[in-house]
Amino acid sequence: MTAREEERALIAEIEGHLLLASAQEECRAAAARTADRLGWLTDTQREDLESQLENEYLALSRTSWHRTAERGEELRHEYEARYLALRQRLLAGLVLFCAILTATTLLTLTG
Repeated sequence: MTAREEERALIAEIEGHLLLASAQEECRAAAARTADRLGWLTDTQREDLESQLENEYLALSRTSWHRTAERGEELRHEYEARYLALRQRLLAGLVLFCAILTATTLLTLTG
């Protein structure tokens, strides 16, 4: 692995940690807001509810992230295939143009 690849991997890892920390903070806040609405809960019930809501929120976030990453991979493959096809067509057009130009030049010089 080159130094540049190591830097990218480190940056991606840091971004992942920041994203996870942000999601955890969001889910804790959402769980606390929900538990606040249920004023009749005991402290133990409140903690259990918050814990369950946090776990559900994080599970949903992970699922969403995985779907997004998978779709990104699919799109990357589609775009790479289209780019390759476009490049091949462009190269074929260039070769055809050069062949026509060469044939025209040869006909002009011999005629």
